[in-house]
Amino acid sequence: MHEEEALNDNHPGPDRFELDQTRRDRKHRNATYAKRRRIVLKYLERKHGRFQDFSQKHKTSFRYIFWGILLAGYLAVVIAACALNFHRALPLFVITVAAIFFVVWDHCMAKYEHRIKELLSPGRRFLDSHWFCLKWVIWSSLILGVVFWLIFDTAKLGQRQLVSFGGLLVYVILLFLFSKHPTKVRWRPVLGGIGLQFLLGLLILRTGPGLMAFQWLGKQVQTFLEHTDAGASFVFGENYTDHYLAFKYLPMLVFFTAVMYMLYYLGLMQWIIRKIGWLMLVTVGSSPIESVVAAGNIFIGYTEAPLLVEGYIKDATRSELHAIMTTGFATIAGNVLGPYISFGISPTHLLTASVMSAPVSLAVAKLFWPETETPKTTVKDAMKMEIGDSRNLLEAISQGASASISLVAHIAVNLIAFLALLSFVNSALSWFGNMLDYPQLSFEIICSYIFMPFSFMMGVDWQDSFMVAKLIGYKTFFTEFVAYERLSKLVDLRKEAGPKFVDGVQQYMSIRSETIATYALCGFGSISSLGLAINTLTNIADFRRDDIAAVAGRALIAGTISSFIMGCIAGILSSTPVDINCHHIFENTFASGLPQNTTDVVSCCQSLLSSTVAVGPGEVIPGGYHSLSSLKTCCELLKPSTLNCTWIPDQL
Repeated sequence: MHEEEALNDNHPGPDRFELDQTRRDRKHRNATYAKRRRIVLKYLERKHGRFQDFSQKHKTSFRYIFWGILLAGYLAVVIAACALNFHRALPLFVITVAAIFFVVWDHCMAKYEHRIKELLSPGRRFLDSHWFCLKWVIWSSLILGVVFWLIFDTAKLGQRQLVSFGGLLVYVILLFLFSKHPTKVRWRPVLGGIGLQFLLGLLILRTGPGLMAFQWLGKQVQTFLEHTDAGASFVFGENYTDHYLAFKYLPMLVFFTAVMYMLYYLGLMQWIIRKIGWLMLVTVGSSPIESVVAAGNIFIGYTEAPLLVEGYIKDATRSELHAIMTTGFATIAGNVLGPYISFGISPTHLLTASVMSAPVSLAVAKLFWPETETPKTTVKDAMKMEIGDSRNLLEAISQGASASISLVAHIAVNLIAFLALLSFVNSALSWFGNMLDYPQLSFEIICSYIFMPFSFMMGVDWQDSFMVAKLIGYKTFFTEFVAYERLSKLVDLRKEAGPKFVDGVQQYMSIRSETIATYALCGFGSISSLGLAINTLTNIADFRRDDIAAVAGRALIAGTISSFIMGCIAGILSSTPVDINCHHIFENTFASGLPQNTTDVVSCCQSLLSSTVAVGPGEVIPGGYHSLSSLKTCCELLKPSTLNCTWIPDQL
């Protein structure tokens, strides 16, 4: 207090000197500290600058070291897994080898593409000079190969495969007759697309490794989708399965769409689409923009796939626009397969159909609307795909979940509207039919008569063709979701092994018919999808509105026929163990009289009796193209309660 008064009164006081000295010392220390801090900061800045220069100079080496360590660790894990149990680690080993092959392939093509072209140039010149003769040799060999294959396959499995093959030829002829420019058709894309689809189906459905691979993949997808239950049960409670559609099916779309966005952000999806697009470009001979969109439709929806080539839609020819819409209508995206698998539809057939649909849709598109212009988009342009606008992985997942809201809402409101409309239409038709003493008239009956010829040409058993026709009607006039939901009920009834006919009404179909129906329904080609597809393309290129509207109707027809052709291919290639063996079992065992009650004979007889149509005495049609003699022997062996054995006439 005295010190402050002394200072305020300008009196020196006894401690004034000490206070001034203290202040000077403090200022000196602060200046020293500041100087040292500046020296340290300059030193750190120099070091940091040198470190940045060093890092920038050796950035590539550091990246190689980082990825090398990760790759070495991954390979060590793969080797350890194979050493412990190679059979269990076989899928991981195959995936690893395939990934390494394609990475090396990309590196070699990017670095040595010109050298590879120079190396192969003599062979290309030879092919160009002798192509006219080689072309006829190749096509003749392929045709003879198909003919001989059909002969031996028909001898092994029966004549049903010939019906499917005949249906395939009929569809191709009809598409050619009603083509926009029949004289301008280039047959390489047509035959190449159908041939590639047939080859894929043959590898997947008729070879052991291919079938095992897709069965394994289907199980993995099924297991993967079951993880949706964790999120659904947390949000909706433990009893969420009581409302299967809303709380089980729709959450799958959210989960799968989020995963697709994540893969899109990482660049993996673009990489896969480029590879498949390049394969179809080389084999089918379609244009670059068509090939990329067709490959994209395997994984993403028909509204998202055109965005892969958004910048080139404005320069697309009318034939390319038609092909883009056709591939969208003919395929079902991977992000909606999960719910259909959850219905009980075979995941193997759904995945196979999703892959097979891309090449055949291009073939049908090029046949129904041939190219008469010169495409402007090059291969390099079409193969350029953006990684996305997400800044990190978590944001990509969040954007995917948010983007699924519109998809979920679209499906939900359409199901409510269309099923309500179906109920109203059936009620109105029944009211109208009642006036003509036919109260059972319904939308399903009308569709069964309209689409029955199409289903029969795919190779569906005659007695099942009306049921498949109803499913096609649901898919065409409503959505494929309604059709698959109805198909799942038929599959469940068959698995229950109840009576096939109740009050004269067929309750379920054969396994073969279910398989063909699964492929024939695998597409977005419905009237409800037409408007959405038009809006998608017009939003990308509004000034092409007239061209888009002009090709839309034909694209819907072409997409639907593509699904039918896929059903024909499935009919040619599909077979069940009972279908394969029963003809031989009946031939070998029935020739020696009444056979023993063995498991194989009983299984074959049960299949035959369940597929038999019995109208009355003397009017019995055996299923599976079996003879009346085999049917009568099976009837005497099993003595079924649903069929009177005395109705079966003796075969002449």
